[in-house]
Amino acid sequence: PPSDPAQMSEIGTIMGVFFEPGRTFEDLRRKPRFIIGSIIIALLVTAYGFGLAYKVGDSGMRSFIVEQIDKSPQTQGMSKEQKSDAVDMQMKIQAGVRYALPVFVVLSLLLGGLLYFLGTKAFGGTGGFLHSLSVWVYSTIPPAVVGTIGSFIVMAIKSADEIDIATSQRGLVQANPSMLIDGKAQPIIATLLGTFDIFMIWGWILAAIGLRITNRLSSGSAWGIVIILAVIGLLFRIIGAIFSGNPS
Repeated sequence: PPSDPAQMSEIGTIMGVFFEPGRTFEDLRRKPRFIIGSIIIALLVTAYGFGLAYKVGDSGMRSFIVEQIDKSPQTQGMSKEQKSDAVDMQMKIQAGVRYALPVFVVLSLLLGGLLYFLGTKAFGGTGGFLHSLSVWVYSTIPPAVVGTIGSFIVMAIKSADEIDIATSQRGLVQANPSMLIDGKAQPIIATLLGTFDIFMIWGWILAAIGLRITNRLSSGSAWGIVIILAVIGLLFRIIGAIFSGNPS
């Protein structure tokens, strides 16, 4: 257990991870904390989900769902009435998911913290689960804050017709090479290129710093954990792109 009390408040920790990540993670090593950070991330994700739905409107969301259903091989034999019922059902599901986003965010943070914890133990780390959870949360905050603010700015500038719902699930700011190709025509390549995203790399750097400090790991071990989990995440996104036909 930590031998020294925390020297920074949780609000101070949130500000510090932007400008002094090393000092911030040293303080999280003394006393892991994650509640305020998790709330901030949940609010950002939920606000973006509702903002995007409001921007494109029910008609835009319905058109997107119809497009997805029409290009699915499993729905080719469906009648117009069946497709209409499927669209209505998807609209209800999407509305419900938006309200449940905070729950999904919290569960994803807990899962991420668990994966970091298992990785650090495999590499001989000394920290506990709460240390790993703190690293996952606080390495997520800066990219989430800046990316969400940027997405809202783009949302305000662009018209609803210019927003591609399929490629905007992870944000409207294209900070990776996938912007150079047609994501709908080449979803797998777009997913691969999307891995080299500025915000994603920023989060990886913060996570490597955090894991090294809070778990007393070498830089190589910390980066090994981050890269392994990034590759696993990429494989899942590629599978999603194959089945959905959209970049993930």
